[in-house]
Amino acid sequence: MKQAYRRASCRLCEQKDLHLVVAMPSTPIGGDFVSEDKLEEEQELYPLDLHQCADCGHVQLLDVVDPKVLFSHYTYFSGSTGLINHFAEYADNVIKNNNLSTGSFIVDIGSNDGAFLQFFKQKGMKVLGIDPAENVAQFANDSGIKTVPAMFEFNLSQKIKEDYGPADVITANNVFAHTDDMIGMAKSVKNLLAENGVFSFEVSYLLDVVDKMLLGTIFHEHLCYHTVKPLASFLQRQGMELIDVKRVPIQGGSLICTAQLAGGKRKKSSSVDELIKLEEEKGVYQIKYLEEFSQKLSSAKTKVNNLISDFKKQGKTIAAFGAARGGTLLTYYFGLGKYLDYIVDDDPRKQTTYSPGYHIPVVPTSALYERSPDYVFILAWVHSKSIIKNNRGYLEHGGKFITFFPEVKIIGHINKEIST
Repeated sequence: MKQAYRRASCRLCEQKDLHLVVAMPSTPIGGDFVSEDKLEEEQELYPLDLHQCADCGHVQLLDVVDPKVLFSHYTYFSGSTGLINHFAEYADNVIKNNNLSTGSFIVDIGSNDGAFLQFFKQKGMKVLGIDPAENVAQFANDSGIKTVPAMFEFNLSQKIKEDYGPADVITANNVFAHTDDMIGMAKSVKNLLAENGVFSFEVSYLLDVVDKMLLGTIFHEHLCYHTVKPLASFLQRQGMELIDVKRVPIQGGSLICTAQLAGGKRKKSSSVDELIKLEEEKGVYQIKYLEEFSQKLSSAKTKVNNLISDFKKQGKTIAAFGAARGGTLLTYYFGLGKYLDYIVDDDPRKQTTYSPGYHIPVVPTSALYERSPDYVFILAWVHSKSIIKNNRGYLEHGGKFITFFPEVKIIGHINKEIST
């Protein structure tokens, strides 16, 4: 496989009537922050255009980056983010809803550092993680969560079933949108799942991406931008049934979906049809829906460009907050790269590195107070509220934060919020 290629058919229904609905700039891999000794190495740019299938309505990237490029040395560790409380509640619900007990077998696809599986292990359950990022898988294994450093595919599912038996629960949090071969993944899940088992997975919800202008959710790992109707039809074709869907606020807006093998004993929740009805009312499966999203993004881009122009004329210093993978597209889309003096971040592992492509230095959050930049764009959009709350001292000394979504706002100490 080359480092990237373009597919010609829909990932869910395999039809070929695909339309470009949101044009994006090409960017480096969002999480590829580099060390100082690699600043001279050129980073490849890959497309991030969104396309929609005219047959089933599914929205997706058609340009696929080799998973080895994406995951060979992953910098995202879920246990060091604000997801722990969410994971604890999510795991508790899975345990209660499925009457799990000591000895139940849980497999997590894309398990990262094992932060989610630890809540099942603490209850005496057998757990197994699968993650292609070798460095992250090693971290999980060192932490006591047995993890296979590999991509999840059919042969691996068969080996796991032979070695451990079928899984009572298979989970996949924000990774059921990461594979180009969705059909292969679904077949692998079906193969490993116990007769009365459930497949529970969390995905970013396209309605939230569009309604809340969550541009930061678009990066190369996220190949699919799911809605319920295409997803339900897809699972049905693969011999599974979507039986429950729950909207949650995590990552700006996501779905927790539950599926079982076709003909399973669990009853289908009304939530599935209710969300399909909502999607139909909003016209989600129509190209116009995404075209309007694109127009809103263009409007926001104009506002940000006008702000930057004014800042430059006034000689203001500009920084950013959050060395996040989703922030890479923000710096490219809004043209921030050449104007940002530095990016502040709380994670010591990101500090002293440089951002993908533009190679903006990442420094500790203390720089907000030591250097006192005039304006700070918040790239870690998911954490905007907590970032502002935790850094009120910066605002009190005259600094201003800028947020992008759902509209561009300048936030200061005295005036609280200033809409552009």
